[in-house]
Amino acid sequence: MPQDCVLDKITEQRISCPNCGHHIFITIDPTAGDQDYYDECSACCNDIHLNMHIDEYRQKVQLAIDTDNE
Repeated sequence: MPQDCVLDKITEQRISCPNCGHHIFITIDPTAGDQDYYDECSACCNDIHLNMHIDEYRQKVQLAIDTDNE
């Protein structure tokens, strides 16, 4: 589920856990470049795979969120 936010700003983004649907907030820091990491859902304790891509042409951050199984 891709989501966009503005480049050059550290922002807090609300996402839904792909495992249980619980809404959580994550901090997006585009200053570190493209990132691929895992976070844990505070409700179901399952891993959430986050893949962040910096689209400098459009000045956007694209965030893909999926389960550890996908």
